[in-house]
Amino acid sequence: MSAPAPSPLAIVDAEPLPRQDEVLTDAALAFVAELHRRFTPRRDELLARRDERRAGIARTSTLDFLPETEAIRVDDTWKVAPAPAALDDRRVEITGPTDRKMTINALNSGARVWLADFEDASAPTWENVVTGQLNLIDAYTRNIDFTDPRSGKSYALRPAEELATVVTRPRGWHLDERHLQLDGTPVPGALVDFGLYFFHNAQRLIDLGKGPYFYLPKTESHLEARLWNDIFVFAQDYVGIPQGTVRATVLIETITAAYEMEEILYELRDHASGLNAGRWDYLFSIVKNFRDGGAKFVLPDRNLVTMTAPFMRAYTELLVRTCHKRGAHAIGGMAAFIPSRRDAEVNKVAFEKVKADKDREANDGFDGSWVAHPDLVPIAMASFDAVLGDKPNQKDRLREDVSVAAGDLIAIDTLDAKPSYDGLRNAVAVGIRYIEAWLRGMGAVAIFNLMEDAATAEISRSQIWQWINADVVFENGEHATADLARKVAAEELTTIRAELGDGAFESGKWQQAHDLLLQVSLDEDYADFLTLPAYEQLR
Repeated sequence: MSAPAPSPLAIVDAEPLPRQDEVLTDAALAFVAELHRRFTPRRDELLARRDERRAGIARTSTLDFLPETEAIRVDDTWKVAPAPAALDDRRVEITGPTDRKMTINALNSGARVWLADFEDASAPTWENVVTGQLNLIDAYTRNIDFTDPRSGKSYALRPAEELATVVTRPRGWHLDERHLQLDGTPVPGALVDFGLYFFHNAQRLIDLGKGPYFYLPKTESHLEARLWNDIFVFAQDYVGIPQGTVRATVLIETITAAYEMEEILYELRDHASGLNAGRWDYLFSIVKNFRDGGAKFVLPDRNLVTMTAPFMRAYTELLVRTCHKRGAHAIGGMAAFIPSRRDAEVNKVAFEKVKADKDREANDGFDGSWVAHPDLVPIAMASFDAVLGDKPNQKDRLREDVSVAAGDLIAIDTLDAKPSYDGLRNAVAVGIRYIEAWLRGMGAVAIFNLMEDAATAEISRSQIWQWINADVVFENGEHATADLARKVAAEELTTIRAELGDGAFESGKWQQAHDLLLQVSLDEDYADFLTLPAYEQLR
């Protein structure tokens, strides 16, 4: 008697979308179902392990390099696999969601890499999840164009040799995809995003001289990297492509991962491409993990925590040294500025800051960096061209001068800056404005001349929570309290209504965003991720 056929994936509570059958084929869904059966139980165990580790940090208020993996760190003989040609030069990378216009603009931007984002720059509506996959398929088959309905401007792809290489970022391990279920259990969003993209495009990308390349977000340990590596091994065998075709760049955007950089590269060594130094998510992770640690872990206003802060400098220099020691690319942080069409002086000041930031990264040994807008590509390119010249990277700069102790990464109190009342107002204003857009399905949002994503909302609400729970006193003598946060949030809603007018305000999701920001900022129990309760409200 033959074994019963495995259950198929069910599409749940989702309106049919145009052309969805091209993405949600029986074969692609069977692949995602198999990923789910094999790997979701380990995902669940690793999420539980995160909670256990957080509890340990709450007891000790410290972190250290892992004694059990010391042999990996002291063994100088291992390296990651050599970079494929398409990923050898990554001097400028542009990031953004996979909507149709952004897909064309990012590929045409002049950047060497486009981070095609299903994570923080994309609100995971079912439409965004499915049409984002469709847009990438259309781009690779050159069946993509776009006409802006408001301006009438048309967009089309440049010749293939001028296009950026795509590195796709799936969702983090903590998020499920409620619209795809197996026997009533949602599939992890990471497996949906990875599985659909890999199944449809792996061979197609090989035929184009590239490959299935990924950014891995929110990683907290080398065991999570090991899970991804096992997924890559299985997936390559499943579709019949050579082992090592997949390449992954891991975002070091959690404080725990900063203590396991070498181990993360080691676990992925046949598939590793590099590490990236995030900023807002990294600070969010520090607040989340050390929220019981007292005054010495209280961060000042987010805009005062620059990459030159001693503990941030320790993190970025350790990242460069670790990557180059192991033959991997070190990729720098985001320039989030959006050029103003109306204010040349704003542009001048911002461009100078972007140049200084990218000059610093290039001179520190980074092999590339991120920008959020095509107009910033030439500025970042000039900074890296000045250091790299004709070389594709500077992995030969081993940075053996760098020595970082465990305590250096969490020396938050080396900063002189303090939380301010204006910082509270900014956190509330940005938090409400971002969440409102996210609830309408937009994950990359222009706010006050900066391109913000979900990491912005995470650090904003985390700072409000931390300042209240640490009983911070601002420079104007006011204490950070829940009542003060409510007052500032109410004033912000009034400001937004005056900006937009009653009609536009009422047609948005402003009250809902206000309520959600206060929920995750004021609840005694700190929510691990803002996007978890937000996803329950995303329709």
